[in-house]
Amino acid sequence: MTWAWAILLLILGLGLAVMEVFFASAGILGFLATASIIGAIVLGFQHSPEFGIGLMAATLVGVPGVVVAAFRYWPRTRLGRRVLLSAPREQDVLPDEEERRWLRSLVGKRGRAKCKMLPGGLVTVEGRTIEAVSEGQPIEAGEPIVVVHVRGKRLIVRPDNEPNPQAEDPLRRPIETILGEPFLSDDAPAEPNGPRSPN
Repeated sequence: MTWAWAILLLILGLGLAVMEVFFASAGILGFLATASIIGAIVLGFQHSPEFGIGLMAATLVGVPGVVVAAFRYWPRTRLGRRVLLSAPREQDVLPDEEERRWLRSLVGKRGRAKCKMLPGGLVTVEGRTIEAVSEGQPIEAGEPIVVVHVRGKRLIVRPDNEPNPQAEDPLRRPIETILGEPFLSDDAPAEPNGPRSPN
């Protein structure tokens, strides 16, 4: 009867080893699997040395084989699909064609970071708030940004260190650059004549 308990403990240990792979248990299932397998081998040697050696060989072959088979077939089962996270569908990750065209049209446009980007965050471009990722360096909230390219549903941005001539405030420019020199008339000489030297 000892051999039956040994086989049951070995099967239990293999099942717990598979569960340890797929479920987060902080090592508890792994510990129980190891204890069950060791108990099975001990009971096997109590029955007979040949049976104990056979259980050891079955363990060395069975544990990797069962884990590989579980990785291959468990996600295809109904329970496996309910328990394991499935890969996202393409329509969940990629924008639709209209949104994709609109996102591509934003490349080269300027905006501002709505929050600190380390590296992800929100930016405002053309009055709309959009998810974005910085190109590699942190961006402070309120800092001007420029859209470099699009990845999925996110904009890739970098700090905009170049002045934007369209956004330049005309009231900050010197008045001479807008109106010209106000105190010179067109018929006035460009340079005043110096004093005449006596003959």
